[in-house]
Amino acid sequence: MPPAARALHFASLGSGSKGNATLVSDGETHLLIDCGFGLRDTERRLARLGLHPKQLAAVLVTHEHGDHIGGVGALARRHGMPVYLTPGTWLSGRLKEVPRHEWITPQAMLAIGGIEIMPVTVPHDAREPVQFHLSAHGRRLGVVTDLGHPSAHVIQAFAGCDALILECNHDRQMLADGPYPPRLKRRVGGDWGHLSNPQAATLLAGVGLDRLQRIVCSHLSEHNNRPELALEALVPLLDGDESRLVVAAQDQGLDWQTIR
Repeated sequence: MPPAARALHFASLGSGSKGNATLVSDGETHLLIDCGFGLRDTERRLARLGLHPKQLAAVLVTHEHGDHIGGVGALARRHGMPVYLTPGTWLSGRLKEVPRHEWITPQAMLAIGGIEIMPVTVPHDAREPVQFHLSAHGRRLGVVTDLGHPSAHVIQAFAGCDALILECNHDRQMLADGPYPPRLKRRVGGDWGHLSNPQAATLLAGVGLDRLQRIVCSHLSEHNNRPELALEALVPLLDGDESRLVVAAQDQGLDWQTIR
């Protein structure tokens, strides 16, 4: 079912190495953050969550890597929605043509419908990557995936959220022992790659848990992590309240969550 009005809601179409897409809605304005799935797959995943692509007000793009941008162009061309992205992401040349693009300026607030959006610069090996802090109806959602380390800037930007979608990309030992070639292991585990489970815990502790109603482990590597390892890293911070913690799966994503 589509989300009800006068609240902040979010859902995941899927999250992982094979594709990422996140829905955010205030019940009236529906936004898609990234789209790493093919057109038909995206339409199917949206339908599962009760939405048609024509209901999307815009697509927001974090950066140009294929698991985030691979389906954006086809979706926008087919259904005519604008695409918001940084100039650096556009200049990467990976998006191709879209009906309309709007520039994102990092650290500069923008609004689409009733949702306010703060793009936040993050340390990641892309041209001009951002993640997003979104707010509506007095509630705040942080989308913090695809970054190499929990920098002080990122921690400050996402402090005090009511819900957090948090990258838990890899277990360090699984990455070290896994099938990736050495160069890719260094990239993933480096300061401009992806968060390990302990780094995710560091970021979570830094932003604070007092207001957090929901914490979503996202972007888990198919080869280098397991849900139980990600949860194991974060559970000690939750004072026994594990009900706040969920995992966004690659295939099934995550059903609508409401920030109350």
